[in-house]
Amino acid sequence: MFRFEELEIWRLAVDYAKDCYNIADKFPKHDFGLKDQLRRAGISISNNIAEGSVGSSLNFKKYVNIAIGSTLESINIINFAFEIKYITEEVKSEMYAKGEKIIRKARSFSRSLN
Repeated sequence: MFRFEELEIWRLAVDYAKDCYNIADKFPKHDFGLKDQLRRAGISISNNIAEGSVGSSLNFKKYVNIAIGSTLESINIINFAFEIKYITEEVKSEMYAKGEKIIRKARSFSRSLN
C-alpha cells in the first residue's frame, strides 16, 4: 500500500472525482470542453495528494495546497454548470458540501505537516 492510500483526504478526493465524472457525463454531448474540464479538475485533487506524498513534508504541503486549488476549480465549474442549467440546485449543493469537506480536511492535514 502506498502512503497516500491510507489518507482519508485521498479517499474523499477519489469519491469526489467519481462524482465529477458522473455529473460531467450528464452534460450535453456538444459541450465536451466543460465536461473535460470538470473531469480534469476532479481527478487532479487526488492526483496531487498522491504525487505530494513522496518526499518532504514541505513538498507534500505544496501539493495539498494545489489539491485545494483544484477543488475550488471544480466548484467553480459546478457553479457555472448550474448557471447554464446543466445541473440542478440539489446537485450543486451536494458538490459544494463535498468540496467544502475536502478543503476543510486538506487544510487541517496541511497544518499537521508542519
